Amino acid sequence: MVKNRPKEGVVAKRLNHREYKDNFCDLHPPLSWQEALNETSNCLFCFEAPCQTACPTNIDIAMFIRQISTNNTLGAAKTIFDRNIFGAMCARVCPVEILCEQACVRLEAVGRAVKIGALQRFACDIAIEENVQFYKREKDSGKKVAIIGAGPAGLSCAHRLALFGHQVEIFEAKNKPGGLNEYGIAAYKTTDNFAQKEIDYILSIGNISINYNQILGRDFTLTKLKENYDAIFLAIGLSRTNNLHIEGEEAQGVVDAIDFIADLRQANDFSEIPIGKDVVVIGGGMSAIDAAIQAKLLGAQNVTICYRRGAEKMGASEYEQNLALSKGVIIKHYYAPRKIKTKNGKVVEVEFDIVTEKNGELIKTGEKISLKADQIFKAIGQKLNTENLSGIKLKSGRILVDEEMRTSEKMIFAGGDCIFGGEDLTVTAAANGRDAAIAINKQLNAGGNNG
Repeated sequence: MVKNRPKEGVVAKRLNHREYKDNFCDLHPPLSWQEALNETSNCLFCFEAPCQTACPTNIDIAMFIRQISTNNTLGAAKTIFDRNIFGAMCARVCPVEILCEQACVRLEAVGRAVKIGALQRFACDIAIEENVQFYKREKDSGKKVAIIGAGPAGLSCAHRLALFGHQVEIFEAKNKPGGLNEYGIAAYKTTDNFAQKEIDYILSIGNISINYNQILGRDFTLTKLKENYDAIFLAIGLSRTNNLHIEGEEAQGVVDAIDFIADLRQANDFSEIPIGKDVVVIGGGMSAIDAAIQAKLLGAQNVTICYRRGAEKMGASEYEQNLALSKGVIIKHYYAPRKIKTKNGKVVEVEFDIVTEKNGELIKTGEKISLKADQIFKAIGQKLNTENLSGIKLKSGRILVDEEMRTSEKMIFAGGDCIFGGEDLTVTAAANGRDAAIAINKQLNAGGNNG
């Protein structure tokens, strides 16, 4: 009799409860006080530090590390929050290996960067845990701003606008705030419901209200908002998933990776999440990596990422690719999906064309290969729903903004991954929201309105 035979098909409870708990613990546990103090001694406190320039929110990194080193941890938190109110979440999920830590002078000098992300988390977490508020709102301006979307861009903008004394009303499509931070980040990167704890901290500034289950075009329009608010900020993200456009895509077992990741983040019990035995993930970005790793952590026996180009073209960083490999995920390059094969309406196999790249174009080699699969995650990107953005100029299917986050419509601003050039990063969204708030405040103080 065969023992411990892997369960066939897409099923729940592949592991025991202890395994789920261990698999989904904090990817990078927080530093202790002594560990943080020791780490600050590695910083060279560079003049015009390149790490600061590499940070999309331009945090004064050398300053906050020095503050931690002198036992002024709350001062360090304020230095961070002055530039990025989402400093704690960014410390958990930022690709520091290609941003601040990659630019660290110490990396080139001795081969290891200062643990900037871990130090940032150390300081921010203390401020949030102790509910230390550093800011006081200016007197009420009498101005009202509408924000569409309660993700990092929308909430960053809301917090800064509230500080300026403006009344902010957010319209959110889902039944809780957070956007990318709540629904789009792997469960092992942000544990213990931290996303909502951080949002509670941010909202405690006051003057911010959120209307949930409100969808642009269904429950309200931009025209109506323009009649009732002095400015509008669009932080609507990318709500539509790209399709593979291949045979079998509608079969049972083909799932959008972002939906899978969101379901995991909202699950109270990971053992209730069904997962296949043989999982194939199609795509090469962060969603592909997050879906693949979590499939493995849920107990899938074989998990393979298939990407149509080379490793250097993957949207996921080298660090994230290596993390997936360390969890037992297999990564295949130059695999272009051709057909999904089914039996009784369920996925059983996916066929790929083996391709090569020449002058940036993919060329079929004539070779084909099939992988056994009972579950397929599509992670080939998302696109903007443009149906209710009449009058707003777009570029390559996203909202076109100027350097102050203004759209082509008067007193309508935008930020986050819905804009042209936007990135699927919390830190970039936070920077966009902050900068838009500063520009909106400037315009309102100059007498601008939605006239």
